[in-house]
Amino acid sequence: MRKIETPNHANNRISKKKKNFTVNKDLRAYLVAYSREVVVPLQYKDLLRYNFSMPLLDNKNEDTLWETVYYSTFDMREIFPALIQIYTILKVGGDIQITEHLHIERVDYCTFGNSNPFRIKIVNNFNDNYDYFYLKVADASRIYGLELEHILSPNRINYLVCQDTLIEEHIAGIPGDVFTKQYLHIEDEELVSGKVYSNKTRIAKEFVKFNERCLVKLLGDMRAYNFVIDITPDCDDIQYRIRAIDFDQQCYEGKKNLYLPQFFKENYPFVKLCMERMSPENLTQYQQEERALIAMRIKTSKYRLNDLMEVLIDDVISTPEKIDSLKKELASYYNNQQFLTCQTMGQIVNVSLKTVFHK
Repeated sequence: MRKIETPNHANNRISKKKKNFTVNKDLRAYLVAYSREVVVPLQYKDLLRYNFSMPLLDNKNEDTLWETVYYSTFDMREIFPALIQIYTILKVGGDIQITEHLHIERVDYCTFGNSNPFRIKIVNNFNDNYDYFYLKVADASRIYGLELEHILSPNRINYLVCQDTLIEEHIAGIPGDVFTKQYLHIEDEELVSGKVYSNKTRIAKEFVKFNERCLVKLLGDMRAYNFVIDITPDCDDIQYRIRAIDFDQQCYEGKKNLYLPQFFKENYPFVKLCMERMSPENLTQYQQEERALIAMRIKTSKYRLNDLMEVLIDDVISTPEKIDSLKKELASYYNNQQFLTCQTMGQIVNVSLKTVFHK
């Protein structure tokens, strides 16, 4: 099995700007069949009608790379009720009874990255509890990433598509880069506000398993700010789960190492932790555990996965150069010549999943 190694920065360069891939009729039919395609009263392009924006700062007055956007009174009367309706469709199937005590507090826009999302903050008037959801341009490769995550990972993904608009539920957790700065230095069993916040061996174990999931599904660009850490109290200790929050680089890049989070410099604190806390035997055990779990999910969701793969195999979501490069690297890595017969990224993903299932 593979070792956890120090990142080689020269070999993990992500394409600067990935193009959006159109949702074709076959993928659209799949989304309809599995209730992901809905009708909503607002499209992504409607949110671009804002008048001006201001940088959004965090509680330390540092730039978050998000901008809060502001609309005219006329546009607010149209956009904000529509956003509330979209939220109810996403959360409760469109039950309008809950809309009376909700209001839109803020709409943020991010120009960083590929998807240029709008993030909507929605607040409950009764108790001031708030939630977020996102509107993005529908990108086929991102949708494939969301579906593969939903089927093959321990996490359920809630999202909807309407025409060229993608609506995503907020995935709660501590961003990986924030976690390394604020939590990773805490020693085992150290108390913070009366609670244990660190078990470094469990963090290392989860990073190994997350690393394995990304490679099997070919989910790329999992740098620290593209995943979150979900912390769950468990009896007298805590459990960790690393969850991807960015799926733009689903089976797009042509280098194997770009699908392994261990090779990004932003993730070095996690890699260092694994090297300190994991023996080779531990590493092999957790890699095999995760692959066995993926194989079980393939078996239990085989009909849905087969429907998805039939669409993905024929779709064009990368370039011939990247496909050719990746299939050669994976053929060498797995010692499996079947990768060399692949002509699309979907075929490469299919062989990857078959490799895990048969082993």
